[in-house]
Amino acid sequence: MTVGTPQERRPITSCDQIDLSDWDFWARPMAEREHAFELLRARDTPMFFAEPEVTYAPPGRGYHAVVRHADVLEISRNPEVFSSGSGGATNIPDMPPEFTEYFGSMINMDDPRHARLRRIVSRAFTPKMIQKFEEDVQIAASVVVDELLEKGPGCDFVTEVAARLPLKIICDMMGIPEKDYRFVYDRSNIVLGASDPEYVPRADMDSVVTALLTAGSELQQLVQELAAERAEKPTGDLISALVNANIDGERLTLQELGSFFILLVVAGNETTRNAISQGLLLLTRNPGQKRLWLSDIDRYAPKAVEEIVRLASPVNYMRRKVTRDVTVNGVDYREGDKTVLYYWSANRDAAVFDDPYRFDITRDPNPHVGFGGPGPHFCLGAHLARREITVMFRELLSRVPSIEAGHPELLFSSFINGVKHLPCDFR
Repeated sequence: MTVGTPQERRPITSCDQIDLSDWDFWARPMAEREHAFELLRARDTPMFFAEPEVTYAPPGRGYHAVVRHADVLEISRNPEVFSSGSGGATNIPDMPPEFTEYFGSMINMDDPRHARLRRIVSRAFTPKMIQKFEEDVQIAASVVVDELLEKGPGCDFVTEVAARLPLKIICDMMGIPEKDYRFVYDRSNIVLGASDPEYVPRADMDSVVTALLTAGSELQQLVQELAAERAEKPTGDLISALVNANIDGERLTLQELGSFFILLVVAGNETTRNAISQGLLLLTRNPGQKRLWLSDIDRYAPKAVEEIVRLASPVNYMRRKVTRDVTVNGVDYREGDKTVLYYWSANRDAAVFDDPYRFDITRDPNPHVGFGGPGPHFCLGAHLARREITVMFRELLSRVPSIEAGHPELLFSSFINGVKHLPCDFR
């Protein structure tokens, strides 16, 4: 895996210069990537790209890059035609069997298996449990800000604030002991950041695959050991609820429980932390919007959180595979074709969002797809994510109103729009 230097890269002026499967594209500055997606959205049809070359799967025949909001919505509404389970939704090349043991969660399934798992998991989230965790978010956020003030300015906002809240909530929800928080944090960084040399120091795809499978195996082993304990002595956590759940005679297998935990850690931890980090960046770069939010924190919070999620778009894309020939919005797709739904691009579509690059905490309507498109794969944890982002910024704005972000260090990834490190300052 090699990446060209800035001097070697030519400015992008046409779609012919764009290759979304080339790592060099994702190393370009954000403004250049934004311009490239503008060019792609202006096309009459989605552009077709060769698949990234990987060692774990034979080369596929390519994919359609679905970048417009209307197309993302329409494809998301038709899960029977656009499959998540045929080779996986979270990667462009087909997922090999050894990956599915750890990453074969609901997000990579179709009905009826997807509906079965979602039904069991959803029933485990009782109203009492949801209320408890909503209260826990407030307590945890308050502690995070207490300790931020103790450390003082100059610390890393990602590791000291944005990552800590969702990590604690997810681990507490599942019943993961505090001594294992760092273990979970490090492994989840590998799962979503394996392409970044900070998390997997290497230069070849084989080492990426090894790191991913090792991290997946270790996370699954952790939760399965806890599940064995909770089966004998249940407590009030989610592992206890899931391992002992019997919904119409259906139970989760240990493999399904492990895969769900990996999904929860990745989707519920990494993505929320990136939304919080991106939120501080947006407020720092838009001081007028920050002043407006400070003028009435609770009033502006709901729309501000949606706007943060829209522009952050923590998950860049999901993939679907076409199960039969179909025409969507005038575009013909053949059985076996792959479509990659670029949520990040759809959330910047000028056909839907007025002045789409403007951060506007009063934006209404705001039909973003930051939690995925409509349909059965809409984010199961959207409510919790909104709660965490809301509470975290309420604490920050009310107690550290002068806080500002420095220069971000971004995650090198085509899948996650992530911030690895972000210095912060405050008076």
